[in-house]
Amino acid sequence: MYTGILRLIRETVRRKHPKKWRNRACFLLQDNAPEHRAVLVKDFLAKNSLSTLKSPPYYLDLSPNDFYLFPQLKSSLTRQRFCDATDVTKNATK
Repeated sequence: MYTGILRLIRETVRRKHPKKWRNRACFLLQDNAPEHRAVLVKDFLAKNSLSTLKSPPYYLDLSPNDFYLFPQLKSSLTRQRFCDATDVTKNATK
């Protein structure tokens, strides 16, 4: 279970960086994966006073390139025929 991994991380940081551990200078950066948001994990982090940094949500289907760059690129190349890959690359970078 994920809490076992967190226990291992906690003990490793405590052993290898005792000064940072005492000063609470360690943070755990987690993404928004379901196992990171589970109640058991949140309880474990709170019980052990582990500080976390939340990352912003990431939507794979709405990444900035797909949302802004590629539609503009496709619209500028619409209804054009190309002879080879170098011709496509030249027109796309233009």
